[in-house]
Amino acid sequence: MRDRAPELVLGTVQLGLAYGAANRSGKPARPVALKLVRKAAEAGIRAFDTARAYGDSEERLGEALAGRKTVRAITKLSPLSEIASDASREEVRRAVDDSIAQSLASLRRNRIDCLLLHRTQHMWAHDGAIWERLIERLEDGSVLSLGVSVQSPVEALAALACPDVVHLQLPFNLLDWRWLAPGFQSCLAARPGVTVHARSAFLQGILAAGDPKVWPALSGVNADAMVRLIASLTRIFGRESPADLCLAYARGQSWIDGVVVGLESEDQLDDNLRLFVKPPLSRQDCDSIAARVPRLPVALLDPAQWPKR
Repeated sequence: MRDRAPELVLGTVQLGLAYGAANRSGKPARPVALKLVRKAAEAGIRAFDTARAYGDSEERLGEALAGRKTVRAITKLSPLSEIASDASREEVRRAVDDSIAQSLASLRRNRIDCLLLHRTQHMWAHDGAIWERLIERLEDGSVLSLGVSVQSPVEALAALACPDVVHLQLPFNLLDWRWLAPGFQSCLAARPGVTVHARSAFLQGILAAGDPKVWPALSGVNADAMVRLIASLTRIFGRESPADLCLAYARGQSWIDGVVVGLESEDQLDDNLRLFVKPPLSRQDCDSIAARVPRLPVALLDPAQWPKR
C-alpha cells in the first residue's frame, strides 16, 4: 500500500513519433518538444519515460534535460528485432550493449537510471543471454535498476518472479479489470520494493476524447454506450472531465507509484499538471467505478489488437 498519490511521469513517445488513436496534431516540432520537457521539469516532474523505439524521443529528452541532476530518465531496451533467432551469444550481448550505448549518448548521461525490457520475452530469449548481459551492466554501474514493460498480467507475474526486477510498467485504465484480480495483486504485494508505473490511462486517448468515432471497431464493444458511461461516471463522481476521471481513477490505486501520461502540446501539459494537483478518487469510489464498468474484451484493452484504420 502506498502512502501518497502516484506521481506524474511524463511519457515522451509522442515527442518522438506521431502516436495515439486520438492524436490529431502529430509529432511536435523539435523546439516545441524541448520547451515541453523543460517546462515539465521546471514544474516539478521528476520522472520521464522514453525508449529506444520511440523515434528521436531519447535525443530530444537528453537535449532538454541536459545538466539537470534531479530528474530520472526511464528508458527501454531496443526491441532487438534485428537479431536473428539463431544469433550467437556474443552477437546478442553486443546488441544489448549497442542499445545501452545509444541510450546513454542520446540521453547525455553516464548511467541509465532505470532500464526496462521493451519485450517481456527478452527475459529468457536466446537462452537468457539478453537478461544475463543486463545483469552484468547493472553490476558494473552503467545501469542503476532494471525492470520490464509488460502487456498483460501473465507477463507481469513472470517478471515479478525475478528478484532483479524492481520496476514494472503496465497498461491500466478505468476499463481494465485484469490488474485488479487477486492473483496479480497478491503477487505484487509480496514484492513491496517494486515500483509500478501505469501507462495508458486514456487508452491512447479514446477514453478522454468523448468521441465514439475514435474508438476501434471491435466485437463486443459499443463505443457510443461506453462514451455515455464515461460521461455519466464523470458527473456522478464530480470530476470536471473524462480526462480528470481517468487520471483520478489511476491515481486512486494504492498499488501504483506513478502514472505515465504523454502529450503533444503545452495545453495538454498544463491540463495534466493541474489535474494531478486535484485529489484522487477514494478507494471506495474506485471500487464503485470498477463495479459499474462492464468486462470488455481484452482486444480493446490491448491496442496492438486493434484493427488498422
